[in-house]
Amino acid sequence: MLNLVLFGPPGAGKGTQSEKLISHYGLVHISTGDVFRFNIKNETELGKLAKSYMDKGELVPDEVTINMLGAEVEKNSDAKGFIFDGFPRTSAQAAALDELLAGKGTSVSMMVALDVPEEELKTRLMKRAEVSGRADDADPAVIQNRIDVYNAQTAPVAEFYKGQGKLRLVNGVGTIDEIFGRICEAMDKG
Repeated sequence: MLNLVLFGPPGAGKGTQSEKLISHYGLVHISTGDVFRFNIKNETELGKLAKSYMDKGELVPDEVTINMLGAEVEKNSDAKGFIFDGFPRTSAQAAALDELLAGKGTSVSMMVALDVPEEELKTRLMKRAEVSGRADDADPAVIQNRIDVYNAQTAPVAEFYKGQGKLRLVNGVGTIDEIFGRICEAMDKG
């Protein structure tokens, strides 16, 4: 089973590349944002629990998030593998994901981290704001804050996978197809 954590800062191209990887490798895409919205909308027990934290302005505990992801993995037990999107965001979450997958007889195969210089990220996000109308991509202060938060809180997860020999750093600058080719090359080398 091929289980991929696709990683990179805001604007690195994770969403674009995920779509291509899903099609190419036949993987199931698990986005924590989508999973949260589905569970809350459908008022599942986990959705109600998550909403109770969110309504108070608190972060949903890792245990609740992991249980939701576990349910998604279980729903797709015949999958060739998964792309985890938006998770893990901390080393504690990465360890919890390892434990979850070990319980299913599998593991994270690799983390593919898209490496894009900060100035390029800012340019991409501003362009995305023009095309998609996403307000969070239009404000330079918000963009800088998102990049800073990523660097401080999320980037250390790469070290977790590097320690396991599972980190694949991929140059995220170029055309969509050039970057996709580099990702496939990194994945196919294993």
